[in-house]
Amino acid sequence: MEWSAEGLIIGVRKHGETSLILETMVPGRGRCFGLVRGGRSRKQAAALQPGNSALLTWRARLEDHLGLFTAEVTTMRAAVLIADRTRLYLSQMLADHLRLLPERDPHDTLLEAVLMLLDEHFDDAELGVELARFELYLLEELGFGLDLETCAVTGVHENLTHVSPKSGRAVCAEEAEPYKDRLLRLPRFLTADVPPEPGDVAAAFVLTGHFLDRHVWTARQIEPPATRDWLTMKLTGGL
Repeated sequence: MEWSAEGLIIGVRKHGETSLILETMVPGRGRCFGLVRGGRSRKQAAALQPGNSALLTWRARLEDHLGLFTAEVTTMRAAVLIADRTRLYLSQMLADHLRLLPERDPHDTLLEAVLMLLDEHFDDAELGVELARFELYLLEELGFGLDLETCAVTGVHENLTHVSPKSGRAVCAEEAEPYKDRLLRLPRFLTADVPPEPGDVAAAFVLTGHFLDRHVWTARQIEPPATRDWLTMKLTGGL
C-alpha cells in the first residue's frame, strides 16, 4: 500500500540507532505514524521537527502496519517556534490536543485550524480567542460537544449566559441567576461573532478546560498538556 500527501509533523521519537518515527497529521487520513530510515542523520534530523510540514510518502505491505515514511519538508516553522516561548508552547499544546484524536481518523477542519494558529501572527488577546474556540471545537470532534444554542430549562435562544458543568447545556440569565456560583460562565464570543469583553477569554478557558478534564483527561487517566496553564495565563494577561 502507498499514499502521498502533505502533512504536519506533530511528534518525533528515536528508533534504533539511525531511524526516527514520525507522528503526523495528514488531510483525509488523520494522525499517522511512519518510520523514517536514516532519519537521525544530521540533515534529516534538522528538518524533521515538530511544527514543520512535509510531503510524505507512506508505504507498507498492509494498511495496519507502521509503514515507512519518506519525507521532504515543505514548510519550516520549527526554528521560528523555538525562538518564541508563546508560539513554542502553543505548538506543543496543539500537538497534545491532536493526540487525543483516534489514529487514522480524519479531522481536516481541526488540522486547518492548527495550521492557521501556527501561521497567522496574532497578538495575545486574538490568540486567546482563537485558541478557546479551537478547544470548543475539539470537544465537538471528540464527541463531547456542548449544547450552547438553547437554554436547558426554558428552550429560549437568547441571553444565554452560563453552562451547566454536568450536562454541558446552556442556561439563560434569568434561570442562571439563583445558581450562578454553581454554573460556568458562557462568554458570548464563543457563540457569536462579537469581540470578547474583559474576563471573557479566561472564562472560556475555564469552560473548555472543565469539559476536557471531565470527558477526556480524567476519563483517560492522562495529564492535561503541561503547557496549557502557562499559555492560558499568558494569553489572558495573568503573566
